[in-house]
Amino acid sequence: MSPATGPRWLALVLLALLMVGCAGPAPVPVLQVGATADPQALVLAHVYAAALRQAGGAAEVVVADDPLAGLDSGAIAVVPGFTGRLLRTFQPADSTAPARSPKQVYRAMVAALPEGLAAGDYATAAQDKPAVAVTAATADAWGGPDLRLLPRHCRGLVAGAVAGDRVPEKVGSCRPAVREFPDTATQFAALRDGRIGAAWTSTAAPELPSGAVQLVDDQPALVQAENVVPVYRRGALTEPQLVSLNEVAGVLDTAALAEMHGRVEHGADPAEVVDAWLAENPLRR
Repeated sequence: MSPATGPRWLALVLLALLMVGCAGPAPVPVLQVGATADPQALVLAHVYAAALRQAGGAAEVVVADDPLAGLDSGAIAVVPGFTGRLLRTFQPADSTAPARSPKQVYRAMVAALPEGLAAGDYATAAQDKPAVAVTAATADAWGGPDLRLLPRHCRGLVAGAVAGDRVPEKVGSCRPAVREFPDTATQFAALRDGRIGAAWTSTAAPELPSGAVQLVDDQPALVQAENVVPVYRRGALTEPQLVSLNEVAGVLDTAALAEMHGRVEHGADPAEVVDAWLAENPLRR
């Protein structure tokens, strides 16, 4: 190396090192948490996005018509959902399978996931499965708010449902006739007036009208479980992010989900609603 070349080579090396130092660290990828525009879906997406951010990552909620398609393509990293609905999505042929308890449905759902996808822990205390509501007078006449009593009163029973909602074809041995209504208010007005004997709702519905009672589906369950669960792409999350994702299962419950859903349904910002809930219910205690 000539005397002139040496200093020039050294200067180039120093310049390259300076440029690398100025470039700074590579930007942290922003994890996409997918949801439809449904208020309940937005609440869950913001809960899990907050969990990912708490683990030190960047995460944001993206609204999509089909979040699971985005998960499959790799555009979305996490999609929260419900165990029974996800099972029917990934394994529709077994939608009438006998799995009904939370653990049975979760295991069947995990087994049905496509290659490349995995599921976090399901929230044992947070669910939104179909439920039957009757008037308080009917519950008293039947002997209490117990869903197992419904099959004894199946003859001639008509159950109302909001058009577009998926409801079970049967409850135990009972296949009640279904009458559709345009919205929940009209449906429960019909229940109150005696035009129907029962009304399909869900365990995380924001609220029941005065005078209506939700029948309890005790063990063994008659209606398939629908517990909150996150589905994610394998390899997309770090170990701390997976731990934080699973912490939601130990904190979220049905009452909180229903309350947040109701607030967002009435126009509140889902991010603000979830932040307020997390302030009172931190994931890491």
